Amino acid sequence: MPISQLDLNAALVVIDLQKGIVGIPAAVTAREIVEKSAQLIQAFRAHNLPVVLVNVVAPPPGRTGQPRHNFAFPPDWTDLIPELDVQPSDILVSKRSVGAFLTTKLDEELRSRGVTQIFLCGIATSAGVESTARSAYDLGYHVVFVTDAMTDRDPETHKFCAEKIFPRLGETGSTQEVLHLLPLK
Repeated sequence: MPISQLDLNAALVVIDLQKGIVGIPAAVTAREIVEKSAQLIQAFRAHNLPVVLVNVVAPPPGRTGQPRHNFAFPPDWTDLIPELDVQPSDILVSKRSVGAFLTTKLDEELRSRGVTQIFLCGIATSAGVESTARSAYDLGYHVVFVTDAMTDRDPETHKFCAEKIFPRLGETGSTQEVLHLLPLK
């Protein structure tokens, strides 16, 4: 479903654009995702709409088949990339889960600002973005996926999420479509 409207209380949520993740090979280069995300960030800030910058600081606590004995991320792996130009007004969320809601105070932060709609971008489409979107949908937010401002390791996985999963959870659109929705300043 295409983007139908911009709520008065919208926020941009940028998933996992951090040093350790943007270096992982992906279907669309991280550089393209970073450029489009930076455009969105600037536009949301210019309209005094909340910008949420999410990074992952620990693996989720659940068991997997992957051994994690004394696991620690390498130095600066969790640092947000400089292109995001972190500002004091930004909401910084460090998560210990795949999605940005379950192990953080993101819902509390957004509700305290009256946010009703979130625009999602970042890495990875099938992990952090989708998991955050599912929680946001369950919590009653209007979810918008900026599909050209996100990527995944596998192009088919990204395409499947964008075409089959995301329309069930919200609306989809491009960076340019979102920028055109924002009122002129």
